[in-house]
Amino acid sequence: MLRSLWRGVAVAAALAVVAACSEDSPGGSGAAVPGVTDTTIVVGTHQPLTGRAAAGYSKISAATKAYFEYVNSKGGVHGRKIEYKVVDDAYDPAKTQQVVRQLVLQDKVFAILNGLGTPTHSGVLDFLKTNKVPDLFVSSGSALFNQPSKYPDTFGFNVDYVTEAKVLANYVKKTFPGRKVCFFGQNDDFGADALRGVETVLGPVAVSQKYVPTNPNVAPQVGALKAAGCQVNVLATITPFTALTIGTAAKLGYRAQWVGSSVGGDFTGLSALLGKPAGVLLEGYVTSGYLPSPLDDANPWTKLFKDVNAKFNGNATFEVNTLFGMAVGYTFVQALQAAGEDLTRESLISAVEKGGFAGPSLVPMRYGKDDHSGFSGTQISVIRGGKQAFVDTPYVTDTGNGPVEPHPADASVPPADGIPTA
Repeated sequence: MLRSLWRGVAVAAALAVVAACSEDSPGGSGAAVPGVTDTTIVVGTHQPLTGRAAAGYSKISAATKAYFEYVNSKGGVHGRKIEYKVVDDAYDPAKTQQVVRQLVLQDKVFAILNGLGTPTHSGVLDFLKTNKVPDLFVSSGSALFNQPSKYPDTFGFNVDYVTEAKVLANYVKKTFPGRKVCFFGQNDDFGADALRGVETVLGPVAVSQKYVPTNPNVAPQVGALKAAGCQVNVLATITPFTALTIGTAAKLGYRAQWVGSSVGGDFTGLSALLGKPAGVLLEGYVTSGYLPSPLDDANPWTKLFKDVNAKFNGNATFEVNTLFGMAVGYTFVQALQAAGEDLTRESLISAVEKGGFAGPSLVPMRYGKDDHSGFSGTQISVIRGGKQAFVDTPYVTDTGNGPVEPHPADASVPPADGIPTA
């Protein structure tokens, strides 16, 4: 009798465990997936909400979260609502490691989404790989994040720095022939990759200078560019350092043509940092973009994201970083839809590698089994008369010696309800 009683208790306990696992796992598969229940998907990110890089970039995650709130208001993805945990790393690599460990080990997130920065995110790649956490749409164009064989769960998002620099250099070659071209960039893969792209198209630059993102004094480097008689300066700088560079040049009485990466080229963000002189200092500034202009109200993607911004983001200032954050959210929802109702980390990775995403981009995305980079090109934009507008047509190229070729802008339009389907 006693033996039978204990056998009954053991069976009941086992059934209770199975039931609990089924409740916590997608599709009732019986195997719990971190961050996923029948009603929620918990995703995390590290962002510079404070510190020098916060200017502009702190708006990205707020916009992504707003798009998720919009999707949640419509029922979520396969009946699950997305919870987006955003933690501040102040663009400090040491802090990035701390907060990402917290997200994975304590908060048990399903995936890391759009972690921002080359020097910051590069330090958590091995940790995320060891823990088999999907590492999607890193907010960086570094080649570090496109290594499918080494980091099979990591995917970039931004146009890679080599590709963008080749497109910028191609514009310099056509528009400013015979000018003395120099380079100023961040002292990491951002700067190194951008310089490689520039020199692939133009050959060796006359002068190359670097900055450290923790040191706001760029007078020595800008002074060296001036002393060398540089006429066109290609920048690989984040927004605060783009403003610092151009502002410092003005103080030194140095006028040149500035050509900068999209990473630090948003007119709204630069104007806020430069203040009243912005209109004069930014006149003629050349940069690029691979998403619709936030100023183009005729574009259906801009209209959709502005509507979401007004209703779910407190009608915050709508600029490049806001639109970028919305595009990240849209692409992630598209990946979740493609991963299916029985959501697992493996099904999500497989969905992204299948590619074929259609969204607000001006150029195709490269995702595939052997390519984990994001956008395949970019389009030149120029600031004139206090307005930033695209010129010419989008261009695509590779990260090697391939040509820079025009590509007709993708004319995709958002679904009627603004939510992608599988």
